[in-house]
Amino acid sequence: MQLGVGFLARRDRTVAQVEEYLSSKGASPFQVRQTVRRLSDLRYLNDYAYAQRWVDNRLAVRPMGVERLKAELQAKGISEVLAARVTAEALRVIDERVLAQCALQAAQRHGRRLTSSQMVRLLRQRGFSEETVDRMIEEFKINQELVYEE
Repeated sequence: MQLGVGFLARRDRTVAQVEEYLSSKGASPFQVRQTVRRLSDLRYLNDYAYAQRWVDNRLAVRPMGVERLKAELQAKGISEVLAARVTAEALRVIDERVLAQCALQAAQRHGRRLTSSQMVRLLRQRGFSEETVDRMIEEFKINQELVYEE
């Protein structure tokens, strides 16, 4: 229990991360289950709350699409179902198109203009849907045409 609390004291963790840590420190499977259950009962450990906080922070710091968010959550030990639920809830509040615009603006803030192929690559790497990527490229092309007409 002390190992688990100490591990959680440094930062927020998922159940899977705590289980892995305790196992690596020599705890038996029974001790791991018992400790995780107790930490959950004390509300020190909650994958749903962890995922919500993580998604909110991630979207604020580095905008990305649903697929990338889900993949990163699953890499942290969050179940596929929970990852899908939390990302869906987060994107009810924020449109994926707005996140894509933020990602593109952040990339362009570094003093470079992106070509349409660079935009496509960036948006795909960040896990945006093909529909969102297509919409952003279409908007980019329309804006380019307006600039050239003026």
